[in-house]
Formats: sequence, structure tokens, C-alpha cells
Amino acid sequence: MKVAFVGKGGSGKTTLAALLARHLVRDGAPVLAIDADINQHLAGALGMSDAEAATIPAMGAHLALIKDHLRGTNPRIRSSDSMVKTTPPGSGSRLVRLTESNPIYERLGRHVAGLRLLATGPFNDDDLGVACYHSKVGAAELLLNHMVDGPGEYVVVDMTAGADAFASGMFTRFDLMLLVAEPTLRSVSVLRQYRHYARDHDVAIAVVGNKVHAAEDVDFLREHAGDALLTWLGHSSMVRAMEKGRPTSLDDLEPDNVAALARIRGAVDARPKQWEKFHRQTVEFHLRNATAWASSSVGEDLAVQVDPTFSMGSAVAEPGETAEQPIRTGSR
Repeated sequence: MKVAFVGKGGSGKTTLAALLARHLVRDGAPVLAIDADINQHLAGALGMSDAEAATIPAMGAHLALIKDHLRGTNPRIRSSDSMVKTTPPGSGSRLVRLTESNPIYERLGRHVAGLRLLATGPFNDDDLGVACYHSKVGAAELLLNHMVDGPGEYVVVDMTAGADAFASGMFTRFDLMLLVAEPTLRSVSVLRQYRHYARDHDVAIAVVGNKVHAAEDVDFLREHAGDALLTWLGHSSMVRAMEKGRPTSLDDLEPDNVAALARIRGAVDARPKQWEKFHRQTVEFHLRNATAWASSSVGEDLAVQVDPTFSMGSAVAEPGETAEQPIRTGSR
């Protein structure tokens, strides 16, 4: 399952993304974590030192590597240079699986807390005035378009804060978006924005309360989130220690907060896996982007990259399929 953590800056979404990832790993699940926030703090939340986190290669700086691998032998893609963030897989493309070995993982991934971590890279001084952060996040979007998560496997993504998470089609790449909300008006106002942006795209959103101190905080969140309120986490000495960079163990997390993580996993696991919907949305956003800017930017009609014979469901279900093999097409 693919899970995104979103919310207002400072709501604690990075902390909760790290806690869920560690919770899943402790239960024995394979996990790929992706830091797609403009402020790259997920590595630290997972236990890396600042020096270690600084060595993680930025996905946005290695687009050629990512494109070359994903393109495979797809005849509809003239060259890797013609691939954009929305390019969908087709016959001959490579799907990427969580537990495999591939050049993207080997070059760009790092192991921490029992999982594999990828990072889009920070927005730095050289980007000021000349670059858009979404060009960096596009590397993660392209990878997710080709990502296959099998039963009991999880992709956990820390998204950029606020409504910027909807600045591309990446918000449709997830089985469930988890909106982290504090019991404040500013925080729950983000939920109204997200519901507005997601309403036409059949995107599932659940609210996770954070920094809850009393029953009245829960009542406040329930008043504004309604049935979307999935669970909430309260004050945690373990989380405070984690945020200060001290070594922490999930064994030190309070029972109520552990139960909240279990409820989150339960909600994620209950989501139906809809590969054809996933691919249809990929194609829809690709065609939209091709018309709006991508075709003129690349200098060719990128609509031809859409393979009408390709079935994501059939490709995923193909027994024995590996990333190095061409994806088979057609329905069964």
C-alpha cells in the first residue's frame, strides 16, 4: 500500500510518517520511505544524524538514472530525455518493486531503521529564483507511477506541507492520504482545502489528530473532520526525545499512541487495491500535462507515450515478473 502524510507545516506529519514506518518495520513489513517535503527531515526522524542525512543522494539530481531504468525498452518513449514526471508505464517499461535490487535503489537509496529511504533532495540556495521544488518532486512522482507494492508491503511518503501537495498529480498516487491535524482552526482549515482539491479525483483522505492533550481536543477535531477522523496521538515523551535527536525505541512509545499507529495500519490495509484506477489517473494527468506544457517543452507530442494496450492490473499480477523483464500487456 502507498501512504502519504500531508498537513500544515509544523503539524507533525514528518514525525508521524517516521513513527508509522518504524511501526510497520517492527511488525516485519518491507517499507520504502520517500522524503518528498521541501524541508528534508524524514531521515533525521528515522534516526539518521545530520551528517548521515547529508550523504543521501537527491533523486531530483539523478533524473537520467531514474528515467533510463524505468524506460526499459518501451518503444513509445523516444528517449529518456522525453520522459516527464507524469510519463506512464507501457509495454517494455520496467515496474519497480520494493524488495528487488535495481540501479535506483543501489545508487540513491539508504538503509535506516530497517527500511530503505529515498529523498527528493532539498530546495537550496542555488534554486532560489530559478527552480521550482516540484521539478525535484517529479522524480518521486515518476518512480511512483512505476511502483508495484505487493501484499504486506508499504510505501510511506512525507509530502510537502500545505496545499502545495496538490501542485501535481502526485496526490493521486496513494491508496490513502493521511492528513495530520492539530486541534487548531489553522490546521483543520487545510482539511477543507484538501477535500476541495481531491473531490474530483476519488482520493481517500483520513485525518490523524496530533498533539492532542484533552478530550476537548478530540471533540474539536471530530467537529471539523467528522467521520474522516481516524485516530489521534497525544503527548509523547518518546516523540519529544526523537525530535531532539536522541536515540529512541518504539518500545518507549505510550500504549495509546501505539494503538493509534495500529489503527492507522488497519485503515491502510483495509483500502482496496485498484491498479486500473491508479493507471487511469496516471494517464489522465499525463495527457493534461502534455497539453499544458510538457509537449511544447520537450518538443514532441508526449500523448503518444500512452500505451492503449497496457493493463497495469495484468502487469502487476503477472507471475514471476521482475523489473528486468518487459511488462506484458493486455487483459486476461
